[in-house]
Amino acid sequence: MKALPPWAALCLAGLGGVASAAQSAANAELGVRVGSAVLGAVVNNLGGCLIVLAGLFLMPSMRSGLRALRHARLPWWAYLGGAGGAFLVTAATYAVPVLGVAVFTIAQVAGNSLGGLAVDRTGLAPAGRLALTGPRVAGALLGIGAVALSQLGRPVGEFAVGVVLLAVAAGLAVALQSALNGRVSAASTTAAGTAVNFAVGTPLILAVAAAVGAFGAAAHARWPSQWYLYCGGLLGVCIVVILLLSVRSVGVLRTGLSVVGGQLAGAMLLDVLLPGKPAVTPALLAGAVLTLLAVVVSGRAVRPVATGT
Repeated sequence: MKALPPWAALCLAGLGGVASAAQSAANAELGVRVGSAVLGAVVNNLGGCLIVLAGLFLMPSMRSGLRALRHARLPWWAYLGGAGGAFLVTAATYAVPVLGVAVFTIAQVAGNSLGGLAVDRTGLAPAGRLALTGPRVAGALLGIGAVALSQLGRPVGEFAVGVVLLAVAAGLAVALQSALNGRVSAASTTAAGTAVNFAVGTPLILAVAAAVGAFGAAAHARWPSQWYLYCGGLLGVCIVVILLLSVRSVGVLRTGLSVVGGQLAGAMLLDVLLPGKPAVTPALLAGAVLTLLAVVVSGRAVRPVATGT
């Protein structure tokens, strides 16, 4: 397939960011409507699994990639990337109704910055071990500062420290998910890596739902009729496809910056449009700008860690 023009790839990546914000909002709203936050995550992953199953029938690259994994000899923990995605989706269904989409996104980016430092330093990603350079450390600190700045002017009770920390932990989980899924994809195909992600994450979400009694609530819940509340899984798969198309044309760094920009713009737009969400304050806008600066700074070139001879 021919690579997209750079301007088209960047626009597409921005739309992927908007889709990510919409996914969090849809899952959270569904959880609120049915009376169980975990059920929003369950519907998200089951929807994604249905699309993956369709891919098994329609995509030879997915089937060949899964066969290749049988001979890849990856360590068992390399297949656990889906656990990070499961944590993110579940955390979003709890945190977004409290924080709003925008603050959740900023906190997630801050956690992802810290997680990225740890992942790069330990060498979990396919790129190997990368040094803790000044720009990357500065970017992580800017991300933390963005979370604090976005909360200025909010009452202490509304600040919800525990929920903010949950969103930061979700960002850490995403960093781990990206590294481990990258290992699987490098050993097979991207389609196979996507299938493994959902195959691991969905049982974990179902287990959490069973542990908190969500299925009992599901039997008595009034499921909303709005179709868009059930699109979390579809959006998740679309985001993966968008990233694949954009990275091929403009690379990982520019794709990531465009995704974050779209995610923040979409998050604040949703907070404005959706009833009952926290208002978009000047402090929140400043926090969003600082988050973009953190992504730019931490995305500067890094050097590999010398392993010796």
